[in-house]
Amino acid sequence: MTATPDWSACARSRGEFVALVGERGAALYRDLPWRNIDDPYGVLVSEVMLQQTQVARVMRYWDRWMGLFPTVDALAAADTATVLDAWQGLGYNRRALALKRACEQCSAERAGHLPQTVDELVKLPGIGPATAAGVVAFALDRPAMYLETNVRSVFLHELFPESEDVSDKQLVPYVADACPDEGVRAWYYALLDYGADLKGRVANPSRRSRHYARQSAFEGSRREKRSFILKCVLAAPEGALSSEVRSQLNAHERDAGREAVDVELYESILSDLMAEGFFRRQGELLLP
Repeated sequence: MTATPDWSACARSRGEFVALVGERGAALYRDLPWRNIDDPYGVLVSEVMLQQTQVARVMRYWDRWMGLFPTVDALAAADTATVLDAWQGLGYNRRALALKRACEQCSAERAGHLPQTVDELVKLPGIGPATAAGVVAFALDRPAMYLETNVRSVFLHELFPESEDVSDKQLVPYVADACPDEGVRAWYYALLDYGADLKGRVANPSRRSRHYARQSAFEGSRREKRSFILKCVLAAPEGALSSEVRSQLNAHERDAGREAVDVELYESILSDLMAEGFFRRQGELLLP
């Protein structure tokens, strides 16, 4: 059970905070295609896409994805290469695989329906507490403890403006207590839109969270090399020679002013990608 929060210890009372968020949220509302829909699957897709990816980029992908894979069963039945190809450009490709595996499980065990509680949703591959709460709050319009970056920013900025190293454990009681019994999705939309606006106007409040982590640079990273290798393999439906993929990767690295990738690192990345289910190896051939 969530502890009762002490609003007297905050910069604003509960009533002041709720009124302010409602006012700012109404003024800053973003009409996004995955909002105000009663489709748990459509909401899940948006929540997974929005993990570590900006809204503007997700807007270019969500409609297309829903056209290709409109239901849980459609995604479950799709071949992995098609799914990964549709995901290209969003980054963190393992999210697409986890989403597909979650849908495969629901297709096989739940007649193509997602669970409707946070406790059941988090048992599916790749679904954490925030993603599960997002599905419950936005698709079902039911109270849920939804705490992500923009929501966290609002609570830090308005309730704890002078505090540093604030943990989510400290914030959770306030997030839960502020969440209404009705109009849940509208409440969280307001928090998300106000939080997104704050990031553009003030120093990112999330930096004062104990859980803040700056995203590592992509250029030249192992993550970029993974992405490049995956693109090469997906571009060859009949399979790509491992030596040719490595040659293309090294040409890419040299074009960027970096050294060629040694065999040990290359094979390590291949092993990771195959273990995660992105493709398989048949001798020297990499097959999507």
